[in-house]
Amino acid sequence: MTPTSTTTNQTGSGLALLAVLMSALLATVIASDMVNLVLPSIGAEFGASEAELAWVVTGFLLMFSIGIPFYGRISDRVSLRRLFGFALLTYAAGSLICALAPDLLVLVLGRIVMGVGAAAIPVLSIIAVTRLMPADKRGMGIGVVSAAAGIGTAAGPAVGGGIGQFFGWPALFWLMLVVALVLLPAALRVLPADAPAGAGRFDLPGGILLGLGAGLVLFGMTQAQVAGFAAPSSWVSLVVAVAAIALFGWRTVRVAQPFVPPALFANQVYRAAVVVAFLAMIINLGGLVFVPLLLVDVNGLSPGAGALVMIPAGVAVAVVSPLIGRLADRIGTRPLVLTGLAAIGLFALFLSTFTGGTSVIPAAVGILGLSVGFLFVMTPIISAAASALPADQVGVGLGILQGAQFLGAGTGPALFGVLVTARQQTGSDSINPLYPGHEGAAFSDAFLAMAAVVVPALIVAYRMRPAATPSRDADKAPLDQAKPKG
Repeated sequence: MTPTSTTTNQTGSGLALLAVLMSALLATVIASDMVNLVLPSIGAEFGASEAELAWVVTGFLLMFSIGIPFYGRISDRVSLRRLFGFALLTYAAGSLICALAPDLLVLVLGRIVMGVGAAAIPVLSIIAVTRLMPADKRGMGIGVVSAAAGIGTAAGPAVGGGIGQFFGWPALFWLMLVVALVLLPAALRVLPADAPAGAGRFDLPGGILLGLGAGLVLFGMTQAQVAGFAAPSSWVSLVVAVAAIALFGWRTVRVAQPFVPPALFANQVYRAAVVVAFLAMIINLGGLVFVPLLLVDVNGLSPGAGALVMIPAGVAVAVVSPLIGRLADRIGTRPLVLTGLAAIGLFALFLSTFTGGTSVIPAAVGILGLSVGFLFVMTPIISAAASALPADQVGVGLGILQGAQFLGAGTGPALFGVLVTARQQTGSDSINPLYPGHEGAAFSDAFLAMAAVVVPALIVAYRMRPAATPSRDADKAPLDQAKPKG
């Protein structure tokens, strides 16, 4: 277990920890999306095709998906200070390579290096909160850190488009370099240097198989968005991914100390958390991708103006996240998760019904509702999963949980993208009988499909009832059993 001396009980040190984690996560999420609006400028400078430019995004995301479970597992053996320092230095090095890139190949290499560093930040931030903050403040801490992800997702395209337009695309990477170097000494100051005790052998082959499977799933889904599932680059990647994951499962049940302990998935709370996180992220990223596309294709906005419509959702996430965290600490996981999923379903139906007119207000309201509903799901889910796991499994458990969340982020846009393309080719009216027009019917069907994904998530979340275990100490008790404080 983590020594109790590392628990952050003092308000000042707790605030400093959250400030560092939130800033690092904000920079990481912004880096993921900031290049989207400057890709045409990069393509014009380097004479690159759209397929070649896609690697500026895909290279970063592949390293992200592969790295998350690795960092989670390694955090059970290596100190948070050392891992976070390595991550920030790697992120800074990648940013420097990108800023100085003389051609597209070097730029993609820099984005890959950035992804290797950035992959550590989300999972290590959540692990730091669960290990270093008192149990009764854990939900609040996760809520605060989650706010950075919401703000970064909404602000990333706007930051990238604005800075890229006025100062050129290399300025984005100079900015990320400065941020990483400023955060490095602060992170080394607030994070503990002691390593967790009692870690066993590290199953490197199992980790490679898991990373290979996750990376190829994301790559296959990304290719499906561009060329469809029938393209060899898509279906071959997905077939090999299935084979790698099958081999990973085979190895997991046959080695003494596998990369992912099978006992993780014997835990009902944790198992449900992984499924719900995956399904909720499919919808959330689907909305974050297709609402701006709707605004551009149907409402005729420019990409920059479409990104601005997303800002109210980011502001709402920043305000609401800490409040949801406090609620999770007081009333438990299941009521909040069910409320959040219900809100996601209702606002997905709202988007499916009311986004066919000339006004952008319904789209802004819809994405705001989806984003806040998603927070009601993810903040308590993460806290409950961390509380349900033994101390020596928190790192790998949260790594797998966030890996599932990230795979949902890659799966959602691909699946809904195929649906939108197919519906646009048929030119038929929306399946939703309440949708008022013909233009944008394909987007209406995509939002209707998002609402349908909520149904299995609700079923899984409704069954998320941990058995009463009075003998467990309060620091490990699932949040569903926490009583409201008077």
